[in-house]
Amino acid sequence: MSEVMTRAIPAPAVSLETKPFFDATAEGRFLIKRCQACGKAHWYPREMCPHCHHEHTVWEESPGEGVIYTYSVMWRSPSGPYAIGYVTLDEGPRILTNFVGVPPDGLAIGMRVKVRFQPTEGGPPVPVFAPV
Repeated sequence: MSEVMTRAIPAPAVSLETKPFFDATAEGRFLIKRCQACGKAHWYPREMCPHCHHEHTVWEESPGEGVIYTYSVMWRSPSGPYAIGYVTLDEGPRILTNFVGVPPDGLAIGMRVKVRFQPTEGGPPVPVFAPV
């Protein structure tokens, strides 16, 4: 399987809240949010902390590394099999993502992965993960 997925990914909806994240993906950087009150990192980027509901969160650059928490393979697809699943980032949050750079039967729970950026149909790139 190639580094880039063969099936097209629709462009994400970009809001004022997520614009800094998608601006960073266009530069090849992966950002997460961290709460200034409780100190916990969270995903999906949002202003309010989902852990303590505090409104003071900041953007933090992440190396985008973690482990596969779980995954599912879509064997029947017009573009061929592909895999989606959750990655537990080293900072703690889990992110729903696609996997690239490995055949679906080569994935394993606990496998180390790193973020890559996949172009979309007319929008900013989105994070996908490949084996380290």
